[in-house]
This record gives sequence, structure tokens and C-alpha cells, in this order.
Amino acid sequence: MCGIAGFNWSDRELGSRMIGEIVHRGPDQQGVEVVGDVTLGAVRLSILDLSPNGSQPMSAGDGRHWIVYNGEVYNFREVRRHLEARGHVFKSGTDTEVVLRAYVEHGPRCLDLLRGMFAFAIYDAREREFFLARDPVGIKPLYYRIAGGKLLFASEIKALLVHQDVPRDVDPQALYDYLGWEFVPAPRTMFRGVHKLPAGHYLRVRGGGHELVRYWDMNFDPEEHAASYYRDRLRELLDDAVRRHLVSDVPLGVFLSGGLDSSAVTAFMRKHVRERLRTFTLAYDDPSYSELEHARRVARAFGAEHHELRIEPISVPLMEEAVWHLDEPMTDLSAIPFMLICREARRQVTVCLSGEGGDEVFVGYDRFRASRFDADIYRRFVPAAVRRMISPLAARLPDQPQKKGALNVIKRFVQGSDLPLAGEHLRWQYFLSPGDRVGLFRPDLLAAVETDPFAELRRRLDGRDNWTRLARELYLDFHFVMPDSVLMKVDKMSMASSLEVRVPLLDRAVVEFAASIPDHFKYRGVTTKVILRQALRGLLPPATLSRGKQGYSFPIKNWLREELRPYMTTLLNESPLIREHMNLVHVNRLIAEHVARTHNHNHLLWALMNLAVWHKLFVLGSSEAALGRRRSLERRDPAAV
Repeated sequence: MCGIAGFNWSDRELGSRMIGEIVHRGPDQQGVEVVGDVTLGAVRLSILDLSPNGSQPMSAGDGRHWIVYNGEVYNFREVRRHLEARGHVFKSGTDTEVVLRAYVEHGPRCLDLLRGMFAFAIYDAREREFFLARDPVGIKPLYYRIAGGKLLFASEIKALLVHQDVPRDVDPQALYDYLGWEFVPAPRTMFRGVHKLPAGHYLRVRGGGHELVRYWDMNFDPEEHAASYYRDRLRELLDDAVRRHLVSDVPLGVFLSGGLDSSAVTAFMRKHVRERLRTFTLAYDDPSYSELEHARRVARAFGAEHHELRIEPISVPLMEEAVWHLDEPMTDLSAIPFMLICREARRQVTVCLSGEGGDEVFVGYDRFRASRFDADIYRRFVPAAVRRMISPLAARLPDQPQKKGALNVIKRFVQGSDLPLAGEHLRWQYFLSPGDRVGLFRPDLLAAVETDPFAELRRRLDGRDNWTRLARELYLDFHFVMPDSVLMKVDKMSMASSLEVRVPLLDRAVVEFAASIPDHFKYRGVTTKVILRQALRGLLPPATLSRGKQGYSFPIKNWLREELRPYMTTLLNESPLIREHMNLVHVNRLIAEHVARTHNHNHLLWALMNLAVWHKLFVLGSSEAALGRRRSLERRDPAAV
């Protein structure tokens, strides 16, 4: 596991500064190599083969091929045997060398052999060609900039910003998209001219040209078998995926919320780990947000050494630290709690397994239920004229302090249902109302962007009209939301503490098999994850099998009305970015309505706050000193911070 950086000119000092910005990703070894007029850099978190033989940048020994690599390939031993049969001789026990030699042997087709999470760059010195690749699901990030015939790439944007020619201009389309989706969809970033390599793609750069290629895509082609076939095969694949994800020469743990997904990972992990399991969970004083008792029940069932972290209202320095590590604003409400639980886990382990991906693969979110209710009942049996009457009535419902009160659910359902059908189930994941889109932004920004929030969704679904509604929705969750929201959070918040997090429910074999399962085995009536629950029967406590979705979130809507209210008001009214692009009258109306509890604007207000903090950190640079101590501590001992 590493952070990587590189560029196609010779400058060892610049390479050292770039990897210095991401040393939290790999405190165990840092290296910079100049190969002709190319500079490669890497920082290493040692997981496999802790000896110097695993150091990066790594050469194939042929004077031609070099790699910088971030990730884990869980089937590397099988791939290694395949390559040894073809005459390759290995000098290390790492998966890094396996990936490099697989490319030497097969070129881009090597990606079909790899089962894991990765982002890597290989330089071919003879052909003077770069090959950059990101894993099929997008678990590991990779950023790049191509300008003036020059390539820069890195695991985090902050490493690219070391170069003086990388502008810190805000991309207006990214800003607009972010405030609706709460993340910036690939290939854009909040920085104009800096791109994310999309999941399942590779980039070839040679001479003055480059080629971006999709090498993997999700295809929903359901087969017809008995339920027992899907149940038994899924259980086998999950067991195999978790077993493979345990490969490590360092201690492992597991994040346990007590929900179905993390409990499943814990159950399969128990089968393959001899020592006592170490489980980690979060707790809040507000019981509508806390899953503490559910996690305790599962931990007891598997005899785990259970660790709990109680979350208090967040501080401003903590918020700034999270935004700095994220590189760009991404306002998943579980991001800061996840950063904190990763920090706690890193005190004891170097690798943690987690249940991310289960909701996207097996249909777990409430938005799937909302979409089905909207299509099958609300629009079918409630006339359009009546729906138009219901909408303003629902808007006047007060906000309840609980995470999911009945009035909150009704109000949110009606808000999403009012949006265009092109939004599919993501209408309930979009947080800019039509009124906000008109009232919040200044006219010059609206004139510079594509204002249809669902235009990108239509493009991604082009040619898939013959799929079922659920298949289209799963595709969007998998390819649009998950790589740049859920998985970006997991990567950045874990690597902030030099902790590797693995997500076995997103194993390639698992997700490809799940795509072949018919809809009615995934979602039936009001029950989500139908086939997953059946596959886990007998492994998990009955109460866990019947649980719904909750997840790591935190009561930010209440904190914005209380502890964080003065900071929020000052920050949003004084931010140069907010003042330049937003209507402050509208911003303050949002604040007033939220504080008065007539509306819940926590998603939009929290997004604006993170945007303002991001601008202060990365564009103005005014809070760099506040992060200096944190970053110096990271370089010495990430687990001690």
C-alpha cells in the first residue's frame, strides 16, 4: 500500500516534495527515482514482504519497466505462479512486483488477471510511455494533469499542487455538481484541469498524446436459477473473498457497525483468523444515530475483542483536518466519524476490513424503497393534481430531531418524487431543490455550467433502456456515486492515519456474480438484500439478519442548530468563495429555516461549509499553519496522532 506520484521530466527535489505531501499514506518507506527524464516517487505502508525488497519505485530489472503502485492484489500468488511458468523470476514477495511483471508479460490485458484494489503507474523507458490504471470498482484514487506536453499524477491532489504550474482555479461545473450530489463526479475535480482517473479505466500517455480506455464495466444480465443456487454460490464467494482479503504480514481488525454488511464480514473473518478478532465501532449519545448495542451483540456472538469510540460534537480543527485529507469537499456525513474510528483502529492494527459496498451491490439504501414506492404506488394511485397539492403541504412539515422520524421521511420522499424521473432513485440523493438552484447561485455561474442535474445520469445510462429499473439504479450507484463518494471517503479517511481498509463485499467475483442475480432475489416487497440475508442465515444472529440500514453518520443537523451555529454563520457569510458565487440572502434564509426547525437544510449547509473550508485551505492557504503540527506528527508516528 503506497501513495504514488510522478511526472515526465527530471526533478528529484520536486518528486521529494510531492511525496512529502502524502507521507501519511506510507510512513514505512519513501523513495524517488529518476529514470532518464522521468521522475517517479512513492511512499510505502508495508503490508506484504516487510523487507527492503518491497521498496518503491520498483524496477523489473530489465532497465526498461518501472512501477509505483498503491493497493493490494489478493490473487497475486496465483498470478505469480502463472508468470513463473512463463519464465519470470521474482526478487520479492510483494504483489507490486507481480503487477509489474504481469504488465511486462501481457500489457494492458494484465488488468483482467488482477483481483483487488489498486491504482498504479508503469513507465516503459524504451517506448517512453506511461500506463496508469485504477481498479474496476474505484477503491483506490488516482489523479492526473496533462498540460503543455507534461504529465503529473499522484494518489492525492495535494501532491500535484506542489508544482507551481498547477493552477488552483475552481471548476464551476464541479462546484455546481458538488452542491447537489455532495461529491464531485469523475473525471472532474474541484480544481480546473486536474482529473480523476475513472474507476475501471486506464490511461496511456506517450509523446504528445494520451488515450483513456474503459477496460471493465458492470453488465446486468440476470440468469434464471433456483434461490438455493444463488444463496449457496453467494455464500461461497463471500467466504472466499473475505479469506483472500486477510492476506497480510501485519495485524488486522474489522469495522463493526452491527449492520448486515459489517456483521457478514466479521462472521466470515472469524472462520479464517486464528487469533481473537479485534472489532471497532462508533457510538453517539443520540440513540437514533447510535448502533452500539447492535455491534455489541455481534461482537459477543463471535468472541471479539470489541473497541468502542464515542463521538462528541466535532471541532473546527477536526473539520479542517478532514477536508485537507479529502483534497476536495465531499460531504458524506459519515466521513469525519470514519476518520476518527480509523485513527482509533490504527493504534492496534495496520489493516481493517469493512462492509462498504453491500448496499450498492445487494440493494440496501432507502432510496431503492422510495423509488419503488414512487413508481408502483404513489404515481400509480395518486393523481398528478393531488400530488401537486401534497407537495407544498409536505414542505411545511417541521423537522424532527431524530435521524429518521416519520415526518422527516414523508417530507424527504415528496421532495425527491417532485424531481424529474430521469434522476432514477438518485432523486432522493440529490440535495439542491429547484428553488435552491435558482436562488442560491449567482447568474454568471449558472451561465457557465450545465444546470440539468441529471444530464450526466442520462449519459451514463445511454444504451441501457432495456435494463430493469432496479438494474439501472444499481448501475448508477455502482459507477456514479460509489467511486467518488463512498470509496473516496474510505480511502482518504483511513490513509489519514496510515490505515489500510479493505472492502471484500466489492471483490470483483462477488460483484460480477451479484449482477447476474435476478431483481426479485435482491429486493422483494419492502425487504432489501433478500438473497444476502438468505446466504447469511445460520451465520449471524437472527436480530442482525432482520436489521435495516443505518450506518456511520452523525447528528450534524442538530449540531448546526446548537454548538456549530455561530461558526457556520460566520464562515458562510465571510467566505470569499461563497460571496463570489452565491447569493448571501438565500444562504442566510437557509440558515434561519434550519435553526427554526421548519426545514432540514443540513445537507446543503454542511456542503457549503465544507466548500468554504476547502477554499480556505487549498486556494487561500490561510489555515496551513494550523495543519503543520498534525502533518509533522504524521511523519514521525501516524498512530500517535
